[in-house]
Order: sequence, then C-alpha cells, then structure tokens
Amino acid sequence: MNEPAKKRPEFRNLNLFSDIPTYRLPLAALVSILHRVSGLLMLVLLPLIIWMFDKSVSSEISFGTFRAAFNAGIGFVPAWLLKLVVLALIWAYLHHLFAGVRHLWMDVTHHTTKEFGRQTALATLVAAVVLTALLGAKLFGLY
Repeated sequence: MNEPAKKRPEFRNLNLFSDIPTYRLPLAALVSILHRVSGLLMLVLLPLIIWMFDKSVSSEISFGTFRAAFNAGIGFVPAWLLKLVVLALIWAYLHHLFAGVRHLWMDVTHHTTKEFGRQTALATLVAAVVLTALLGAKLFGLY
C-alpha cells in the first residue's frame, strides 16, 4: 500500500523581461484581449463621440464646424491627428462588434473546439482590419 509519492509540478512566477516576450498567444486569446482593449478605447473616446454626434446633427452651422475640424483641424489639434483618432475609434467599434458577436455565438451554440476558436478569431481579426482599412481610405479621402 505504500505508493511512491508523485512529484508535484513546479510552478514559478513569470519573469516579465525574459518569459513574456517569448510567449506566443493563440489567436483566440489575442482577440479576447483586443476585445477588452477596444471596449476601453471606446469608453475613453466617448466624449469625442458625443461631440462629433452633437456637431453633426445640431444645425447646418455646427455641421460646418464638424467638417472644418476634419479638413483644417480644430484648436491646437491638426486634422490628420483627429482623423487618426477617429480611425482608431472605427477599428475599436468594428473589432468590439465582431468579437462580441463571436463570443455570443460561442456561448449560445457551445461550439468551442480549438479549431473553431482559431478560425473565428482569424475571421474576426481579418474582418475588422479590412473594414477599418476601407473606412480609413474613405476618411482620408482616397476615394
């Protein structure tokens, strides 16, 4: 009845400088982390969203101010910087939408195989980046 004791696994803390740069995240984990980052970005940029909505629908004069901000800048903020911030907001919205739908689909269907998670994570990343590039080209006046 005397069984030899199994060796317990050794757990150690991660070294931030040597372990973290070499760790490879799976795509599903990257999408999950970016889902949180995009939500935080939208929350931080909420005052800008409210300002843009207010200026775009209040009156024709305020809409002219809105357009001028994107053409010549507003105050000390140049137009290109405002467009980059709006481009980041576009990416955040699209990624958060696609990742949220992905998470809801997996929760509802309980379809959580490793391969399905990798495929849907890749589809989420590609769809968000492609649509952001298309809308960014429109935002910067390429078409």
